[in-house]
This record gives sequence, structure tokens and C-alpha cells, in this order.
Amino acid sequence: QLPLVESGGGLVQPGGSLRLSCVVSGLTLDYYSIGWFRQAPGKEREGVSCISSSGGITNYADSVKGRFTISKDNAKNTVYLQMNNLKPEDTGVYLCAAGYRGCKTKGSEYDYWGQGTQVTVSS
Repeated sequence: QLPLVESGGGLVQPGGSLRLSCVVSGLTLDYYSIGWFRQAPGKEREGVSCISSSGGITNYADSVKGRFTISKDNAKNTVYLQMNNLKPEDTGVYLCAAGYRGCKTKGSEYDYWGQGTQVTVSS
């Protein structure tokens, strides 16, 4: 069983919303920071957002600030990414990752990865 499993992706029109979930198993969110990344065809993987193990620190890529919100529920071992006012350029595979080096937006700082969920923003 993968330690991280993403869900909640789909096809949505521009301006719409989606909420992604990252269910963590075998790891304790109390000790791990979680990052969300996205991979679009032909583009490099991009760090979208992260949340620290305490939940007290969050970071966002400039391209999603004011539209995306990261949160977590330790009791459910789940991290969420609420995405509002979606744009076609938000299209990609969204992956969550766990690491113990703090809230980072570089993929190399994370140790465990999920397989991703597809988000397509199109009219």
C-alpha cells in the first residue's frame, strides 16, 4: 500500500472548484510536512503548496495564491487542497508528498510520493 493516495481530481470548467485529498498511511502527520505538486505535459514539476507538520506554516506558489488553500486533518491522516477559480493553466497531474525537512516547495525535499490525480480545467 502506498503511503500517500491522492483523490478528488476531475474535469472542471474554468472558474470552477475542486478539493483534492491526500490520505496518508503508515506515516504520522504530526511529524511530516506535506507538499502538493503538479506536473503538466511538457513542463517541469511545480511545487504548488505545502503545510508543515504542525500546520502552522503554509506556502503557496505565486500562481495559486488567493485561489488555493491547503489544510489538514490529523485525525483523518488527510491533507486537503481546496482549489477555487480554476484556470486552464492549472491542468496537470497533482501529487502529494511527505517529508520531514519542513514546508518546502522543492520536490527533492520530500521522501514519499503518491501516484497523483488528474485535474483538467477546460470548457
